[in-house]
Parts: sequence; structure tokens; C-alpha cells
Amino acid sequence: MATTLITGGTVVSATGRAEADVLIDGEKIVAVLTPGSELLGTDLAASVDTVIDATGKYVIPGGIDAHTHMQLPFGGTFASDTFETGTRAAAWGGTTTIIDFAVQTYGERVLDGLAKWHELAAGNCAIDYAFHQIVGGVDKDSLAVLPTLIDEGITSFKMFMAYPGVFYSDDAQILKAMQVAADTGLLPMMHAENGPVIDVLAEQLVEAGKTTPYFHGIARAWQAEEEATHRAIMLANLTGAPLYVVHVSAKQAVAQLATARDAGQNVFGETCPQYLYLSLEDQLGASSEQWGDFEGAKWVCSTPLRSREEGHQDHMWQALRTNDLQMVSTDHCPFCMKGQKDLGIGDFRKIPNGIGSVEHRLDLMYQGVVTGELTLERWVELTSTTPARMFGLYGKKGVIQPGADGDIVVYDPNGHTSIGVGKTHHMNMDHSAWEGFEIDGHVDTVISRGRVIVDDSGYVGNKGDGQFVKRGLTQYLI
Repeated sequence: MATTLITGGTVVSATGRAEADVLIDGEKIVAVLTPGSELLGTDLAASVDTVIDATGKYVIPGGIDAHTHMQLPFGGTFASDTFETGTRAAAWGGTTTIIDFAVQTYGERVLDGLAKWHELAAGNCAIDYAFHQIVGGVDKDSLAVLPTLIDEGITSFKMFMAYPGVFYSDDAQILKAMQVAADTGLLPMMHAENGPVIDVLAEQLVEAGKTTPYFHGIARAWQAEEEATHRAIMLANLTGAPLYVVHVSAKQAVAQLATARDAGQNVFGETCPQYLYLSLEDQLGASSEQWGDFEGAKWVCSTPLRSREEGHQDHMWQALRTNDLQMVSTDHCPFCMKGQKDLGIGDFRKIPNGIGSVEHRLDLMYQGVVTGELTLERWVELTSTTPARMFGLYGKKGVIQPGADGDIVVYDPNGHTSIGVGKTHHMNMDHSAWEGFEIDGHVDTVISRGRVIVDDSGYVGNKGDGQFVKRGLTQYLI
């Protein structure tokens, strides 16, 4: 089996940083050594197959994006990234594991939906992958099947308080599913927006002639997110289940999570790069020569981008520092403008919801280190270590220590990354939601289970390198 030695770098973990050399044997990390250590011989570099010089660079555990939607059916089309293209783009950006969502739609059996997702991903992924389970129809059959998912390595499931008629679960359904979670250790995940209220507001806006992408953000008001977040927290409190709220965007929703956490409740939240950097005014309200006031469709996602004037973005950064929000995922769900997003010209309700970010999460969050929003250690914690702990992967993923998978990124703080189509853009999209962003750092080398898949020459991995990873129960409960 091949051996790799990473020398000269600064190993950064969630709890500190130190100069150290990292030895990988086959797929596993076998040693983290003080520079110059002779524990494994006087000239270790001469005895290994590959030496990677990381002098002046950070050596961090591979990124874990715990919220992606490859090939998701939505709004009469499908997310434009396949498992092949999406995981390859993720690799370019230093992500070595994704957790995607197997989909059960209303009227479908849960295990049939899961089998379909295994079929879509198997043999196609550039990096390792795992699954959450979307439960789009909570009934006796799905409730009976949920506990069996644990043996399949799927220990979390997602419900929606939004999208009536598509994925929506009412309070009674949510209660029953949370009761199962409380009994089994499964982690319920929640899209927390009041869908019926949003639908009424959206209909009223369209009837008033307010049809542009900007009004997607107006219809999905922060009050609808805060209310649903509070309701989900109370149902979790009633049942004794933990709760993980996805893609939190409103500062008022963060406040609900913080209050529950301060009371000792096992509730958690993620945010996404778009809620840290982008806004209702600047993106959803954008205009261009090509698309006019439909330009904002590039950034239509749910929960929506929030008003910068109201201060949501600054509050998301603060919540990440104070651990009121525990991690950053992308909710990667890309759609092209031509042939997909343009389905909603004249009616924002018909725009497929989603932004493509899986390639850029590590860079965008590192820029928060540069600007003083986060520490280096918190960067690693948010993008790798906590996702591993939250979703039952820690020890195998999310850490550089003997016995862990050889998933490592060598990151150059003196490098530079220009994001945009024709620059750094490998997702299967005809535009970039991050066009023009400049990052004061660069992903230099990406190693997945001991194999270099990105180096100075570019992507050197192969379709099918990634394996399905069974997850244990969450390791993050209070």
C-alpha cells in the first residue's frame, strides 16, 4: 500500500494548531509526528512513496459538506449537478465527504427512494458520500421503516414545514416522527418555514403584479422562518427528540435556537455561505443587461437571502462565533439559468430553488478567517470536525489523528483564488452565484482516503473513487 508523508506544515484542528508531519499508510493516517522526530526512523522521507511539502501552509482535515442535493427533482426539473460532476467540483474545493439527501416523495416507500439514491451515486462519486433520508410522506409505513435506517448507516432524516403538496409535513406528522427519533437516537432535521403562510403571501404578491425574484424573498418573510423554528423546537421539546434546523438565514430564528440551547435542549442549527455574504437587496434585487430584473433568479433559494439592512448576515457570523449555530453546509442545489431558472420568468414561484456552492465553501469560510470573523480553529470546526460529530462520522472523518481516514487538505494562506466562470468553476452550471469573489487563500492539495485527487496540475482523481460511508448516531448531543 502507498505511503505519503506531509511535511513542514501547520496542522490545524478544532482545538489548536501545531507544526507537525503527517504520515498516511494506504487509506489511513498512521502517525502525527513532531518535525524532526526519529520515532519511525532517521530518514522517514526517504522510506515513503510520496512526500508533500506543506511548508508555510495549513494541513487540515478534509471538508465535510453535510447538506447537498445532487440530481434533486424540484420544480419540474432536476438539480444540474450529478453525483459525478458535483463531487468532482467538491473535490476541487477541498471537500472530501458529502452527505446528500435520499428522497422519499409522497406516496413512495422510503426504502425505494433510498435504493434509487444508492443507484444514482454508486460508482460515480469522486469523494466519499453518505446519506440523510428525506421523509416526504410521514405515514404508518414510513414511521415503521425509520428505525431500520440505522442499520443502513443512515441516522438522520429530514422533514419540511414548507412546500405544501410536495414535501410538507403537518405538526401531527412531525410529532409522530420525532417520537420515533426520541426512541431510537435518530436525528430529525427540519426545513423550518411556515409553508402555508408563505404560499398565501406569494399568491397575493403575484396577483399584485410583483413577480420578479426579489419578491421570492419578500414572500418567505423572516417571521415565517422564526415561527416554524420555534414550533419545531417546541415539538422536539415535547417529544424529547433532538433537532437539527437546516439553512438558518434569519437572525430571529437564531434567537429561538439560542434560547432553547441555553435551556439545555438538544437543538442545533446550520447556516450556509449565501446567508453570510449575499443579500435580498444586492442579489435577489439585482438586474443585468442579459436578464433584466430576472437576474436575481440566480440566487433564489429557500430559506431566502435576507435583508442586509436588517443585519441578518452580521448576526450569522456572530452566531457561528458563539456556537448558537454549529456548522456551515452549502445546501448545494444548482440550476442553470437557461432552461431551468428561466421557468420562473413572470412568476417567481416557478423558479427552481437552489444555489451552487459545493466547490467554494472551504474558501468562502476561510475568507472569514482573513477578515477576522473566525479563528483558524473555528474554520476547521465548522467545516469538518462538527459535521463529523453531528452526523456520526467523527474519528473516521473530521480529524487528523492515527486511525482516521487519510482525508486531508493542504491549504495555502499565501495563495489566491478568483471565483467565477472560466476561473474557478467546475460545477455543472451556466453561471456562478459567487462570480467575482476573491479569496485570500488557495486549496493546494486534496487527499481522499490516502490518494491525492487534486494537486498543482488540477483534478487527478477518478470517477468512482468515492465510497458510501455508513454513519453512526450523532456524537454531538449535550
